[in-house]
Amino acid sequence: MTLPLRHFLLALSVVAIWGSNFVVIRWGLNAFPPLLFAALRFTFAAIPAVFLVPRPQVSWRNLAAYGALVGVGQFGLLYLAMRSQISPGLASLVIQTQVFFTLLLAMRLSGERVQGFQWLSLAMAAAGIGVIASHTDGSTTVLGLAMVLLAAFSWSSGNIVGKRAGAVNMLAYVVWSSVFAAPPLYALSLVVEGPAQMGDALRHAGLGAWGAVLWQSVGNTLFGYGAWSFLLSRYPAATIVPMALLVPVFGMSCSALLLGEGLPPWKLAAAALVISGLAVNLLWPRVRGVLRAA
Repeated sequence: MTLPLRHFLLALSVVAIWGSNFVVIRWGLNAFPPLLFAALRFTFAAIPAVFLVPRPQVSWRNLAAYGALVGVGQFGLLYLAMRSQISPGLASLVIQTQVFFTLLLAMRLSGERVQGFQWLSLAMAAAGIGVIASHTDGSTTVLGLAMVLLAAFSWSSGNIVGKRAGAVNMLAYVVWSSVFAAPPLYALSLVVEGPAQMGDALRHAGLGAWGAVLWQSVGNTLFGYGAWSFLLSRYPAATIVPMALLVPVFGMSCSALLLGEGLPPWKLAAAALVISGLAVNLLWPRVRGVLRAA
């Protein structure tokens, strides 16, 4: 199914926001310590939206599990890594390995076998991660790479929990799960970063820092998930989901343009391998269906 121009531009705006978000994270981390920054993101994603959006018909336990996995596991680790252990462009690429972790977890839980094209896509992505691991330097470390991979695994675990919630309004689901993401992040910030650092950051944060928080919560979360859910409710997933392949493209491009992150040949090769692996995993079933129908 072909998207009308206005809906194509809407999908493009969502993936552009999700991709450029990694640059915004880097800017925000100049003002806020990582765990506090993540807590603020989920605070403003929940309030005031939680009073305006009806709670999805899922258990509190499911919402709490999703909030913890995505809030603490995904973004807590991602922000910690991005403070000094990995560049924004590479972070936007490596975090996409959540697709493969989700695939492996789903196969493990369902007992299904990984198909040939999925092994190929996994091998391509693994080769891309291997290229990154072999070129760690001052801007990206092995620890940072490991932290983002663990964040991707947490995201994939959240995907499994979200799938068990069934067919729900994704915007409402994200808003209400954010209620459970913020408190543990504040608690960890108190323990790890300390009340003095938290208070100092809050007192001295300027408009740009609070703009980064709002970009995370309102733009990236509320608008992004709301628009994406709107599109998925009107078009087949096979029409919309492939657009997500552009997220790391926007992420690496924005990081290069706005932060001066270099794009040497090895980094482009790693990106090509990971994105190609994502594309094979996402698009091959559709291509195979077309070939069989021909």
